Amino acid sequence: MSPDHPLDRPVWGALTSRQAHLARGAGRAVRLHPAFGPFAAAADASPESLAALAALVAEDDSVALIEACAQPLPPGLVVERGGALNQMIAAEISLKDPRRAFTALTEDDAAEMFALASLTEPGPFAARTHQLGDFIGVKVDGRLAAMAGERMKPTGFIEVSAVCTHPDFRGRGYAAALTGVVAARILARGETPFLHVYPHNTAAIAVYEALGFCLRREMTLSVLARDSDDEPRAKIALCG
Repeated sequence: MSPDHPLDRPVWGALTSRQAHLARGAGRAVRLHPAFGPFAAAADASPESLAALAALVAEDDSVALIEACAQPLPPGLVVERGGALNQMIAAEISLKDPRRAFTALTEDDAAEMFALASLTEPGPFAARTHQLGDFIGVKVDGRLAAMAGERMKPTGFIEVSAVCTHPDFRGRGYAAALTGVVAARILARGETPFLHVYPHNTAAIAVYEALGFCLRREMTLSVLARDSDDEPRAKIALCG
């Protein structure tokens, strides 16, 4: 499981470097504190590391792995769901409307951010996900219409995440504008923005490509949970 590129294992890279203070576990396996999200990773595919990862998953819990290729299943865990993700990266950003008004989102906006993410499901968004990095949004008549922000931070890279727009405000270009601003700010800090998107989400991919993102590689998403006799689940991890 030695990566050829730091982004082949973005969760491991983030939780063993700049975001290690948000991680549970150490050495053989780590997981993001559940209040921030479900992400986890093992150090390698050894039985010891896989057992350490399994130990971080509670009976009623699940974890999400994002890897260049899925690793063997840890003992006692099964795949709830899994599939491919496109990982995209940008060396420069073309802002589509640099004059568009946006606002920095703060702790005062946390409840509305969580509600918007719960409604639109842009990806895992827990109670404290908004504290993982800078978030910005567009407000219309006091309502949070759209937002985008930062998530995993492996050294030299920052993930653009939680890009979403309320259904009442779609079609106005908010998501593209916010994604562009977040990515441009990351580049201005001397780091590289990246993001993940499902391959079938062609509309979002077109928006990201227009901003300057390009496909780096296909990744694998695996959501793992404790095995249960009450609910059969797939037991074969998918490989991108």
